[in-house]
Amino acid sequence: MAEREQQADSHHGDEVLPSLTGHTFVVPKKEINTVSDMAKWKRSQAYADYMGFILTVNESVKGKKLTCDYRVSEAVENLMALLDTLDRWIDETPPEDQPSRFGNKTFRTWYAKLDQEAENLVATVIPSQLSTAVPEVALYLKESVGNSTRIDYGTGHEAAFAAFLFCLCKIGVLQVDDQLAIVFKVFNRYLEVMRKLQKTYRMEPAGSQGVWGLDDFQFLPFIWGSAQLVDHITLEPRHFVDEKMVNEHHKDYMFLECILFITQMKTGPFAEHSNQLWNISAVPTWAKVNQGLIRMYKAECLEKFPVIQHFKFGSLLPITPVKS
Repeated sequence: MAEREQQADSHHGDEVLPSLTGHTFVVPKKEINTVSDMAKWKRSQAYADYMGFILTVNESVKGKKLTCDYRVSEAVENLMALLDTLDRWIDETPPEDQPSRFGNKTFRTWYAKLDQEAENLVATVIPSQLSTAVPEVALYLKESVGNSTRIDYGTGHEAAFAAFLFCLCKIGVLQVDDQLAIVFKVFNRYLEVMRKLQKTYRMEPAGSQGVWGLDDFQFLPFIWGSAQLVDHITLEPRHFVDEKMVNEHHKDYMFLECILFITQMKTGPFAEHSNQLWNISAVPTWAKVNQGLIRMYKAECLEKFPVIQHFKFGSLLPITPVKS
């Protein structure tokens, strides 16, 4: 095992992927300015690649627990250290007392630090011979933590983090055998940091549909979390509204971890504060839940102008039409 890891890691270090030889990286920018631009997005290479990434990861986590064994590469360790830094900055930037209930202005101080340091942080993950990729990849990290003007966070920011991970895969920093670690370690840690941000600075849910949305802040952990539960022998969709089941199994399953967080943050009957999820608990199998959530994600997040207008496009996620 150790030998294989060494080989894998030396591969990370020395060469640039052939497909990137002579590649020009660009800082991603906004391309979706009007509702009619949405057609361009749906036909784009970026959409195809982004969705491909979500589905590939979805397949890889099927039937697996968060606590299962998987390879942890140096790149994954570096990403964990990056997220730990963001977490530490929250501790170093306590919210100030202010009268309004939502949107603690200290978030802007925290965000300014990330804005300033993002490229340095990303440079710890990307090997030096790919240093020209840093500004392009770092932009997605900056976009993934919420909006500093509105002090809000939503599925568009979450999508930016998935785009950040996709870009690291595309340039070869993360590899096929990192897939489980990408979700169970990196993405899970990202969720923890985002939840801490949301609680600490009382961030508004961006574009939330309230009780009619799936969740105020996240979507992907429900997709990947339901994939983990496909063909589970005892846990059925109806069980996730059972507090005892959630308490027993949330450390193994991302979906249940999300439910736990919702119940900590919201009061009142589950069917009232999270109606969509309540309805999903009536679906007979996790495979059906998983398929339904993928469809819903496309319709409610990726095909909604208010979400996608903020998405940025560069050389790794280009707005150009899919190459046939």
